[in-house]
Amino acid sequence: MGKADMEQIRIGIIGLGKMARMCIRVFGENHLTKVAAVCARRQEQVSEATAEFGVQGYTDSRQMLEKEKLDAVVVATPDNWHYDFARAALEAGCHVFVEKPFTTKVVEADALLRLARQKNRKIQVAFNHRWLSAYNQAHAAIASGQIGTPLAGYARKNDTIVVSTRNIRWAGETTPAWLLSAHDIDLVRWFLSSEPVEARAWGRKEVLVARGIPTYDIIQAQVRFASGAFVTFESGWIYPNTFPTPVDSFIQVIGSAGHVNLDRKRESFEISTEQSFSYPKGFLSADIFGRLRGAFPSCLEDFVFAIVKDTTPRVTGFDGRQVTAALEAIHQSLENGGSNVAVTPPPADLSPNIQYTGR
Repeated sequence: MGKADMEQIRIGIIGLGKMARMCIRVFGENHLTKVAAVCARRQEQVSEATAEFGVQGYTDSRQMLEKEKLDAVVVATPDNWHYDFARAALEAGCHVFVEKPFTTKVVEADALLRLARQKNRKIQVAFNHRWLSAYNQAHAAIASGQIGTPLAGYARKNDTIVVSTRNIRWAGETTPAWLLSAHDIDLVRWFLSSEPVEARAWGRKEVLVARGIPTYDIIQAQVRFASGAFVTFESGWIYPNTFPTPVDSFIQVIGSAGHVNLDRKRESFEISTEQSFSYPKGFLSADIFGRLRGAFPSCLEDFVFAIVKDTTPRVTGFDGRQVTAALEAIHQSLENGGSNVAVTPPPADLSPNIQYTGR
């Protein structure tokens, strides 16, 4: 049966940045899905996307939700807009795929979880690193007790300064922790099978503020989990652009009988030319034989399968909520000079069936 013969899942995409455009490609290459419409604030972005991908375009998401018969919506906007667009999509009866972080306030995350339950709709958060094979192997090894009881850890994501000064127009509206540590906190929750309960953090504002971008250069946060394990999360985006890879990413979990190290600085490929030496990234997504492959496309594919098969997404809104709660505590600590801040626990009515209480 050909693509045209099947009843496809109609998808609308809000936001037209790099990740959104990748979503358009991935869903366009999947026989189960059809990108029906896109939406962005700037008309020039919308016109370019409609011409390139042959979809309907809008600058008002409300009009898109009213006029298009959508089954699902991708929210790929700046961090602090996720809540409003996700709420509108759920109210319109759509399943929702939300870029990380899920929301920037715990109260908003809780409201979305309740609305999704009321509407019987699915939420998946784009913590696509869970689909990287090495991280899956690490999760399996830790869960099976190969390193003993996890005691402590360290997670680092540092971008080159081109990200905060050029690639992301809205860097001043967020922080490196919201953008980068969101992935690492989700992974560590998954690895430890335990929830964050307390956080403290410190940060510096010098380099980017001098360039007119009012945000942190670098943040280090220490988070304690219910199991007793504690983990340091480092995030920054002022590495010099001479660094040979766009992001320096590393995670370590130390157990009572071993450890796990995950270093994504190199991804099995290095290249030198007369102009530069680099480690091109390809594990999250890469164009292979004319199609996007990798962890990010697999993450999107599993969202589609969750809709088609009526199963729970691999990364749920609750997962997103817990990461938001940890990040909210981290930023409260930053504002309070590094004091300890309790992570807001989930309300009883929103707790999942399986509780992660640690070992």
